[in-house]
Amino acid sequence: MSTPTPSIPPKKSWSWRSQAFRGLIYQLITVVLIVIAVLYLANNTNTNMKARGIQSGFDFMLGGAGFDIGESLFAFDSAEPYWKAYLVGFVNTLRVAIVGIILTTILGTLIGVGRFSRNALVRGLCLCYVEFFRNIPILLQLLMWYLMFTEVLPDSNAPMTLGPLFLSKGGLNFPIPVWATGHVIGAWGLLAGVVAAYFYRRYANASFEKTGVPKSMVLVPIGIILFCGILGWILGGAPTEMNSPVQGEFAIENGGALTPEYMSVLLGLTIYTAAFVAEVVRGGIQSVALGQSEAASALGLSRGQTMRLVMLPQALRVIIPPVTNQYLNLTKNSSLAVAIGYPDVVSIANTAINQTGRAVECIAIIMLVYLSTSLFTSIMMNWYNNRSAIQER
Repeated sequence: MSTPTPSIPPKKSWSWRSQAFRGLIYQLITVVLIVIAVLYLANNTNTNMKARGIQSGFDFMLGGAGFDIGESLFAFDSAEPYWKAYLVGFVNTLRVAIVGIILTTILGTLIGVGRFSRNALVRGLCLCYVEFFRNIPILLQLLMWYLMFTEVLPDSNAPMTLGPLFLSKGGLNFPIPVWATGHVIGAWGLLAGVVAAYFYRRYANASFEKTGVPKSMVLVPIGIILFCGILGWILGGAPTEMNSPVQGEFAIENGGALTPEYMSVLLGLTIYTAAFVAEVVRGGIQSVALGQSEAASALGLSRGQTMRLVMLPQALRVIIPPVTNQYLNLTKNSSLAVAIGYPDVVSIANTAINQTGRAVECIAIIMLVYLSTSLFTSIMMNWYNNRSAIQER
């Protein structure tokens, strides 16, 4: 019996008759033309700016900003440089984007799942929510929330009290803990609880695949995280001192505060984007074959277990890509916060442009901020999408 001769892969041809070679040449030509166009535009812009006596460059970033910022997570003085002012605006943008994405995911998922409720009232309310908020421009919604906080609520000298909370035109004031060693150890405990909850979920998944008996995938992990955090807090001395807000003569003093601008941006973006996420979740669940829910019912799973253990996991491969687009839209729509005076990176850049005249540089910084945040969000969501995809053999 003769041994088959192994096939020899064809050698790469570098002649013009080779389609691969022609494709490589065309790509190189395209890249060269793009580089030439960019260099031409940059040189032309620089020449015109010099002809008009307009300064260029990023050296202004080291100079004193000369303006105050009304809202910042860390101290900022007007004498500090522009780069720190941009850092404040960048952090303020992240505050809105990160918290907004979390709240949007929770609210959008609940509303999307609510569209499948057996209760007609719940289905109707979810439908009305989606159709109402997604058909009103986001800018109008931001203005609506801002006017509600600044016009409808009482003044700061006579705020609404909700237990230890104060709500007024000045924003929402709330107690904050006085930082101590126990809080540091408690934070480490929370981190350890997250790790422990991760391994518990892996164990619960393996147990479910082996025995078919479902274990708690939500309440128990949350309990583990809270237990570890509380245990760390107790081991650190269980500090309980709080910095609570008090009613001053003209305003509310002490404690923590959320400004009307921040709450308006956060609520507006969350409620608006959640309407789109709800439709994505609804479409993803509907894409799962009806036989899956029927099989789950035949196995004795409740509707809640069917949705959590059967429908949503299979719908994730359809849900994640369009939800990623909504996360990106939420982050980019935060630039509209400048309309209601929230000091995000766009607001800081506008002030810098008025003071320095470096419009090209300031706009380039804005583009870089949103490009980097969007790319990071895309990378993380693509990783999660690959992790959640059905593994083919």
